[in-house]
Amino acid sequence: MKTSTNKSLKNYNTFGIDVKARKFVSVESVEELRVLLKNSYASELFILGGGSNMLLTKDVEKTVVHINLKGIKIIEKTDEEVLVEAMAGENWHQFVLFCIDNGFGGLENLSLIPGNVGTAPIQNIGAYGVEIKDTFEKCTALDVQTLEIKTFNLADCEFGYRDSIFKNAVKGKYIITSVTFRLTRKDHRLNTAYGSIDSFLEEKEITEPGIKDVSDAVISIRRSKLPDPKKIGNSGSFFKNPVITKEKHRELQEIYPEMPFYEIDEDHVKIPAGWLIDHAGLKGYRTGDAGVHSKQALVLVNYGNASGEEILRLSKMVQERVFDLFGILLQPEVNIF
Repeated sequence: MKTSTNKSLKNYNTFGIDVKARKFVSVESVEELRVLLKNSYASELFILGGGSNMLLTKDVEKTVVHINLKGIKIIEKTDEEVLVEAMAGENWHQFVLFCIDNGFGGLENLSLIPGNVGTAPIQNIGAYGVEIKDTFEKCTALDVQTLEIKTFNLADCEFGYRDSIFKNAVKGKYIITSVTFRLTRKDHRLNTAYGSIDSFLEEKEITEPGIKDVSDAVISIRRSKLPDPKKIGNSGSFFKNPVITKEKHRELQEIYPEMPFYEIDEDHVKIPAGWLIDHAGLKGYRTGDAGVHSKQALVLVNYGNASGEEILRLSKMVQERVFDLFGILLQPEVNIF
């Protein structure tokens, strides 16, 4: 367990916001985490994973606990499937690459998503037609009160669109320590219809793609549209894609017939938030070092020295502009502190 005081969190959040932690503790085992919780009130702690889905707007007075649990292991393997467990502190993209290198299918569409494994179920991360819930087997989590490990299966997690029980009923009550996925070893069910994956494969003249081909396509597409957090601070998609009623959609179609949409069920459709922001005239907008990315309007960026407050003010302006134009209130996907 490593402890420091008055520590900058600039390198611990992908927005690159330079706020300070009054006390910072990095834990590298479940037992270290237990010891820390035994000697602290859970309400006094600020749990930090990969820092990829957060916007820090001020210094953190609570003790920041960096979950740095490492390790990947095969739990069970058959000719068709494999159960792979990854500890919460493993980098998500590196874990996806590990799976692909070993011929394990199911996570390839989730390549290059920033963050760590432990925070993936909280958000039910998803991209290009795939979500965590599609391959999720279970996760283990430490109860911050009893200090006992509890296992959550797929049904327990109550996954929804960028949502889970960890954001609702049990928020703040558990710290995820590991996640286990059920992946395929053969007869992989490839999902290439979403986004530009098929177009990429056609351009490369790949007629019989494998999981690595799909991963390569996703990585290429993401890099062409999304800024690298190591170069330009960002948290990926800042807003959720809004789900609206078909009645509301029909009204908007009369004005904006070119508006893209995806059917959710017989009563609702999903509208790309990036399209709404772009057509509100905000793609590439910049005020100081806070801006809307020039290639993907769904991404808010820190061009260098923007504060969290400046990014937050920009996000509220985007919400207001989109609502005034379309009557749709965008909801942040990131957690704001």
